[in-house]
Amino acid sequence: MRSILRDGAVALLLGSLLAGCGSLPVKTDSGGVPAALPPVTDFVPVGWNALPGWREDDPTAAWPGLLASCRAPRMPQAWGEFCRAAAAVDGRNGIAQRALIESRLRAYRLVTRSQDKTHERRDQGLITGYYEPVLHGSRKRGGKFQTPLYAVPEDLVSVELGDLYPALKGERIRGRLQGKRVTPYPDRMQLADGRVLAGKELVWVDSAVDAFFLQIQGSGRVQLDDGSTVRLAYADVNGHPYRAIGRYLVERGELTLEQVTAPALREWLAAHPERQAEVFNTNPSVVFFREEKIGDAAVGPRGALGVPLTAGRSLAIDPRLLPLGAPFFLSTTHPVTGALLQRLMLAQDTGGAIRGALRADLFWGLGAEAGEAAGRARQDGALWLLWPVDQPLPAPTPQG
Repeated sequence: MRSILRDGAVALLLGSLLAGCGSLPVKTDSGGVPAALPPVTDFVPVGWNALPGWREDDPTAAWPGLLASCRAPRMPQAWGEFCRAAAAVDGRNGIAQRALIESRLRAYRLVTRSQDKTHERRDQGLITGYYEPVLHGSRKRGGKFQTPLYAVPEDLVSVELGDLYPALKGERIRGRLQGKRVTPYPDRMQLADGRVLAGKELVWVDSAVDAFFLQIQGSGRVQLDDGSTVRLAYADVNGHPYRAIGRYLVERGELTLEQVTAPALREWLAAHPERQAEVFNTNPSVVFFREEKIGDAAVGPRGALGVPLTAGRSLAIDPRLLPLGAPFFLSTTHPVTGALLQRLMLAQDTGGAIRGALRADLFWGLGAEAGEAAGRARQDGALWLLWPVDQPLPAPTPQG
């Protein structure tokens, strides 16, 4: 959801950002050396037989989600003819669905190559997972319900940098106005005492650990003490960079890199309650939520495309490099069983940590079992973009 700035706020914000600046600075590393150029993304056309497990997958499991993507306002116009044809196919006929895909779409393997002298090529990337957790809470603070989850504060403002510099399309900054200056919004440590966000509490939950992990997932359900259940969906963020608490614990010798999974982090935090605030505050990013009513309990939360996510079939991708809304084929392994996981997927979401063409986050669904799979997901995987044969390939947004 885009922020709407009040009258005059845009001018003040841009004035403070651009004062004294004639051009964007060259990106450098911490030593002042120009940063390495990002890898180039190549779409390599392949035949359908090159997709491992393509014939064994059941497309009917992804078809309702594909049709939902087709109806989304953000679906690229390139999909018009295919979507009209897809709507006419029997949703139970996997053979007809596969035939339509093969006749109207072409498969492109995603490959990246570095822009340094090595020209290193990669066709495998990192596949992680996320899910919709269930928390327990109350509308009022009291008893075991002591940890707040917040709505977007009124003084948080954001600007799309692509409106100023096309090379930064898709990037934005956030802060707050103080007089005629824009300053960074308070970070997690500065917000921890609740004074800045007083009055913006949506609910109070019974676990600080669950509240922290909900912010990582971006959406979840809260079972209230009055018997009702609400969904809290991602609305905005305070603008500070996300920093993984697992890395912090590894750097301090508390865990090894191989041990870092969501279940392991939860176990460590439960065993060290006196250090929870310290660890949480190493991640300055804070997520704000909006409340959504739950109609059909079986329907997942809405992703960035604006349609409900489908368990096991929705992906979060980097929209700077890959087209949101497009179907993909994924080949990886199951994070719990180790079995092959090769299936038709739908790019229906994005995520702050999802950066790069060979990087995706698989939505596992609702509850503890989905949380177990999502928490352990850290597999290598390959991706193929499926794109209409009569349409030009999407051009990645240049990365600054």
